[in-house]
Amino acid sequence: MAKKTEKTNAARLLDKAGIPYELIPYEFDENDLAARHVADSLGQDIASVFKTLVLHGDRTGHVVCVVPGDKEVDLKALAKASGNKKVEMIAMKDLLAVTGYIRGGCSPVGMKKRFPTYFHITALDFDHIYVSAGVRGLQLKVAPSALIDFVCGTVADVATAAQ
Repeated sequence: MAKKTEKTNAARLLDKAGIPYELIPYEFDENDLAARHVADSLGQDIASVFKTLVLHGDRTGHVVCVVPGDKEVDLKALAKASGNKKVEMIAMKDLLAVTGYIRGGCSPVGMKKRFPTYFHITALDFDHIYVSAGVRGLQLKVAPSALIDFVCGTVADVATAAQ
């Protein structure tokens, strides 16, 4: 089902900050929320379609990791970059309560609280990247440097090839 291209909270926050972006709707499938499906639906290289993952560090609490759709979080690298000894994915049942977003619609922009956010270094290889706009079926196409600056993100090598 394709969503109407209505402004999401993430889009309104980017508007308020004067950050240019495009809202790109796509057909989503409740049974296939994988980044590969999103990239195929958008007709884009999966390396430019980034997924937003939320983890919990043993020292710092929640951290956000934004990685290309064809990669996985490197837990050891993220722990080191974020000042933790160990990080682990939060339980899916906790995602909405922690971020205000659901699986398949988690945006690095506009979470309930501002968490330390780490972008994989390849984000800077693109003029634009795609991240969730905060709902399933809608992506933000945005310049990575503007997005990283807006969320006070850190660029680090925090991903590894998907298994």
